[in-house]
Amino acid sequence: MTTTEMTNNHGAGNAGSIRTAAGEYLTFVLGNEQYGIEILKVQEIRGYDAVTQIANMPPFIKGVINLRGKIVPIVDLRIKFKLGKVEYNEFTVVIILNLNGRIVGIVVDGVSDVRELRDEHLREVPSLVTRIDTKYIVGLATIEQEMLILVDIEKLMTSNEMELMDAAVH
Repeated sequence: MTTTEMTNNHGAGNAGSIRTAAGEYLTFVLGNEQYGIEILKVQEIRGYDAVTQIANMPPFIKGVINLRGKIVPIVDLRIKFKLGKVEYNEFTVVIILNLNGRIVGIVVDGVSDVRELRDEHLREVPSLVTRIDTKYIVGLATIEQEMLILVDIEKLMTSNEMELMDAAVH
């Protein structure tokens, strides 16, 4: 059964998307929570370095870096998700993403590992569970005693406010 067939069989909306969320996820930490993004969207993981700031950007857009000749915008997800005090230390990393040829970096508190998620791990998102806008959440995953918040990083990075970033770096 293809992904399209699975989605169609389970109806529209979140109920269908949660069924197609099984796969490998890079897990990372933001504040006290564990998050996951599809591993296929990850290009590389780097330590946090200084960024070149751009005037008039929202606070969560830290600036840009030069990655092998390509200008890459850097978004601090901790600020974007309003997770309180943001500290940069030796564990802070930047996950470089390739979203359909668009390269963007996200700053997180730390990277955990790559997890294989199967359908039985996946749960719907209760409407009051998270501080993040749930339209960016694919679902929740529970593995043993751990809970992961699965982020639709592509939807998040193509939202309206990210268009500001595109305008600034092009």
